[in-house]
Amino acid sequence: MRVPAGVAAGHPATAEIGLRILQMGGSAADAAVAAVFAACVGETVFTGLSGGGFATYFEASTGRVSCLDFFVAMPGLDADRKSGPMRPISVAFGEVPLPYEIGGASVAVPGVPAGCGEIHARWGVLPWSEIVAPAVELAHTGTPIPEAHAVTLPSLLEAMLLDQGLPAYAPGGRLLRGGEMLYHAGLADALTMIASDGPSACYTGKIGASIVEAVRADGGALGPLDLASYRVLDREVAGAPLGGRTVLGRADLNRVIDTIRSLPADLAELDRGGRAVALADALDVRRRLDKLGNTTNVTAVDEAGNACVVTTTLGLGSGIWLPGLGIHLNSMLGEGELIAGDLAPGERMGSMMCPLIVLDRGNLQLALGSAGGSRIRSALLNTLVGVLIEELDVAAAVTAARLHPLDEVVHVEPGYPADAADALTAAGYTVNRWPSLNHYFGGVSAIGLSGAAADPRRSGTALLL
Repeated sequence: MRVPAGVAAGHPATAEIGLRILQMGGSAADAAVAAVFAACVGETVFTGLSGGGFATYFEASTGRVSCLDFFVAMPGLDADRKSGPMRPISVAFGEVPLPYEIGGASVAVPGVPAGCGEIHARWGVLPWSEIVAPAVELAHTGTPIPEAHAVTLPSLLEAMLLDQGLPAYAPGGRLLRGGEMLYHAGLADALTMIASDGPSACYTGKIGASIVEAVRADGGALGPLDLASYRVLDREVAGAPLGGRTVLGRADLNRVIDTIRSLPADLAELDRGGRAVALADALDVRRRLDKLGNTTNVTAVDEAGNACVVTTTLGLGSGIWLPGLGIHLNSMLGEGELIAGDLAPGERMGSMMCPLIVLDRGNLQLALGSAGGSRIRSALLNTLVGVLIEELDVAAAVTAARLHPLDEVVHVEPGYPADAADALTAAGYTVNRWPSLNHYFGGVSAIGLSGAAADPRRSGTALLL
């Protein structure tokens, strides 16, 4: 058996554009890059051209797994400018308000354009302009906002409705509802520049100049040298055994690979309650803080068996938009918990994103990634255990009710097995049962031997070639 070719993503248009590229003879890299650009048009609640991310790539001909780091970097290389203060806002995520900061000083050096360019340069086969063109078309027309995206907007008003965000997300003064058209004026022009000039348009070209001007006008320090010096980095790939296979990914802030290694070797022999307790214990519930993390994920597999998993984020958005270009600048420096110590200008910020590849004796078994901040780790582990231990098909594993531990409480979705919840209670955990599936529990997109799936919690779509 081989993993089928296809695309799984967080928006129907994102998946459709990725599939279109596969149908044109594109590689998994081509499809993933095209899908990321489409996400920067239709999934702007979660990601955008000024964001950052990571890509994990499996090359079928060599069996090699690579990880590219194109996450955001700390500005400040231009010593002529000092950053002013950020503006605090309160974000109501779930029932708990979370502190956050926005404004020009919250904008980090973006990585998405450079990352897409590097993925394409290494593993793409179609011309760059053909990869970007579908997103240009999508930006000209706009695209319906999925219901799961629309329901997040009321929680993000203080960041999302500033400047060009108001006519985009609340045309006529009313927030968009699921199925209504999301359109960003000028974004098609920005993507056209990227299609013509390449990623450099965002660093040393017109878009880059606009970023510097907009950030500095609002008190930020990001400058031309920060943009010109940005480079995509290779990261070491580590592995962990699970269910007789090897799960491969980078070292992230949530330590996904280390968490998998800490699972008991006899996990498959435990009953359902025992597996639930083992999973909660491995997730180290009493020493983790919950983090917001607006992210999205794209997973692509081509007919040659190559796989590309890309996770990107914008933060919440800084409230700073590029005039005439429809680009919302990131707010990653406003997520203080992501900054580990004092970062020097040019250094990368930390991230919980961890796109994964699963191999069995060198053969691709599963490619997956997730959105969801600190819930990325639990979303990935719930899905991995479902596929590799419980032998669910990919769709069943992605849609199955999840657990997510936080402090001494284990949050579970409706439909979570009663015997497993009882075992958690017996082990000393407080179990909080949620009334419905919720985007809080992450957003997985996966393609494996048994098919493809994208998370219904975030209105995801999976399409096979």
